[in-house]
Amino acid sequence: MQRRNVLAGLAAAATLALPMTVGAQAWPAKPIRLVVGFPPGGGIDFTARLMAQHLSEGLGQQVVVENRPGAAGAQAAAEVARAAPDGYTLILANIGPFALVPSMMAKPPYDPVREFTAVNQLVSTYFVAAIPASLPARSMNEFFAWAKANDGKVNFASGGNASITHLNGELANQVAGTKMVHVPYKGSAPAITDLIAGQTHILIDVGNVIVPHVKSGKLRAIAVTSAERDPLLPDVPTMRESGYPQLETAGWQGIVGPAGMPREVVTRLSGEIRKVLAKPEVREKLAAAGTPVTDRGPDEFAAFIRDENQRWLPVIRASGARIE
Repeated sequence: MQRRNVLAGLAAAATLALPMTVGAQAWPAKPIRLVVGFPPGGGIDFTARLMAQHLSEGLGQQVVVENRPGAAGAQAAAEVARAAPDGYTLILANIGPFALVPSMMAKPPYDPVREFTAVNQLVSTYFVAAIPASLPARSMNEFFAWAKANDGKVNFASGGNASITHLNGELANQVAGTKMVHVPYKGSAPAITDLIAGQTHILIDVGNVIVPHVKSGKLRAIAVTSAERDPLLPDVPTMRESGYPQLETAGWQGIVGPAGMPREVVTRLSGEIRKVLAKPEVREKLAAAGTPVTDRGPDEFAAFIRDENQRWLPVIRASGARIE
């Protein structure tokens, strides 16, 4: 009788554990949404579509990219935070809505640390300071001198209010003592268009949206924010070489989902992401875009997001940048 009771208890325990195990094994049983909080054509969209293509092959289900621009990426982040934590709604997270935007809002619609499940970091991103080819400046020092000589007439472009490109410009003002006016755009693509036309004067943005226009002669790169020179722009000095080590900044991108995702799903998805990031062709494309692979798993990525929120808070407060 005692043996029968023990066996019955074990059977009951196995039955209780079965749904989670089956659910994890069955995932994904339908297409997965990968939300992007910015318009098509920018650096975030590039990474999302590259990852979606390869993850679809590895997972056996289509990963569909959905562009949901608005409020510097906060609109999409808030939507994903409210989604069911079943692994079918994810977001391509980046430094803007996950480390900058919340600190600029009086009442942020989400908490970037508590209301999401970190799955895997994908890349780190360096930035290129680019100006129209028509401007006389050939270096950061020359540009800042020109900006001071034309006080009140110089502006800096960004891919949107509260984006990292916005904070890069604000930080440049703080470090160089300039008074450039911020001109926000709805994404990098329209910002580049007006920069080329000379309607704005500088943009510090990711390499994959700037380098092609530098190569074509439409823009001039005057510095990179990485610790070492970019192989794609070997003649362009770093910010440190230019005398502005405070302007060494980096962005990042990764995949997160709503808080409460099953650990089994997170582990499976992170594993598939890491397989994609290990592919030579993927690494080459990301490196060529100025976004070299930075592979951080779920726990390390979660800690990194917490650290980034603390790192940028003093810069945001000093800039006075706000989102209503």
